[in-house]
Amino acid sequence: MNIDIEWLAGVLRGAAKAEILPRFRRLEDIDIQVKTEAIDLVTAADLAAEQFIKAEISRKMPSALFVGEESVAADPQLLRALADAELAVVVDPIDGTANYAAGLPLFAVMVAVVVGGETVAGIIYDPMGDDWMLAEQGGGTWLRRPDGSGRRLHVAPPLPLPEMVGTASIAFVPPGKKVEILQNFAKVRLVSHYRVAGHEYRTFVSGHSQFVSYNKLMPWDHLGGALMAQEAGGYVARMDGSAYRPHHIEGGLLAAIDKESWEQLRRNVFTF
Repeated sequence: MNIDIEWLAGVLRGAAKAEILPRFRRLEDIDIQVKTEAIDLVTAADLAAEQFIKAEISRKMPSALFVGEESVAADPQLLRALADAELAVVVDPIDGTANYAAGLPLFAVMVAVVVGGETVAGIIYDPMGDDWMLAEQGGGTWLRRPDGSGRRLHVAPPLPLPEMVGTASIAFVPPGKKVEILQNFAKVRLVSHYRVAGHEYRTFVSGHSQFVSYNKLMPWDHLGGALMAQEAGGYVARMDGSAYRPHHIEGGLLAAIDKESWEQLRRNVFTF
């Protein structure tokens, strides 16, 4: 199936220009709501951007199952339908909503295309930098700018464990394991967390870190980024070593620059 990835990239940019950037640092209290907890927010911009993207996709790809983060919040059945969908488009209208709501210029708009249970394309758009990371299955990972310029992206060269830097979210690590994992972070050079998966994957596939790790796997957060990590030369698997698939929402995820690095990190740092 041919996916018009350039058109999809333009849709994300259009949503950002129309609905996200005009509201940035202009949200009122009424425009921000808590979903499940204080760190899980939705804003008027999330809702408007998702509706913008959904309308465009419905016109161009009417047979596709649309799985948006906010649509799933309203209808959880959409998430369960993803595993069996012949064609699905998975959207995060604002990745890093907490950053966006706080006025921090670190957020993204993301989409992944799933065909028959496999992620075949992914896009991460940075509204502040006005550029995209794009990946299609078998076609590599690319940086693209609106003027058409860009370059192919590759993960970093290998480093010994004590010299590795990376990003890791511990928000959903089992409480009994948090202390152990935090202590294990001393075994590497640096661990950060940007509260926005899109930019953490961007850092990884651009060669600026050696790993990214998550313990909650909502598809809009990780399908595109995981594909990009693989297409940039990295090794991606769930914590039990199994392949990551669109229907997985548990099991933890670790991406590293190669399989040997993945195994070192899994054995010494992410000891769930």
